[in-house]
Amino acid sequence: MGDVKYVLMFVDTEQYAKELAAMTDEERAQVVRQVEHWFADHADKVGVGSKLQPAHTATTVRLGGGGEPVITDGPFVEGKEVVSGFCEIEVADLDEALRMVRTWPACPTVEIRPVETMPPGR
Repeated sequence: MGDVKYVLMFVDTEQYAKELAAMTDEERAQVVRQVEHWFADHADKVGVGSKLQPAHTATTVRLGGGGEPVITDGPFVEGKEVVSGFCEIEVADLDEALRMVRTWPACPTVEIRPVETMPPGR
C-alpha cells in the first residue's frame, strides 16, 4: 500500500440513469461485471467502500442559522448528480489515483478527495 488515502465518490447523473434504464438486463449485468473486474484489478489499493441506496432514501440535516436543524428527505444537493457509492483507496499519490479512475467503467463522474489524517484520540 502507498501512503496517501483518498476517497473516491462515484457520481451518477440523470443522463447515466437514463442510459442504464434503456439497457437490456444483460447489458446492465455486463456493466456490473466491469465494475467488479475494476475492483478486482485494484484490490491491493481499495479499502472500505459501499454502494449507496438510491438518493430518494437519503435524509439530509442542514445545521446552522442558530435555530433547530432542518431535516428533509432526499439528497443534500438539489441537483442532477447524486453520489451513488464510495470507496477508500491508498496509493502513492494523486497521479496514481487518477490512473485508477481513468479506467472506471460505470457512472460518468468520480470525485477524488484526500482523507484528512486526524490526530490520535479524536
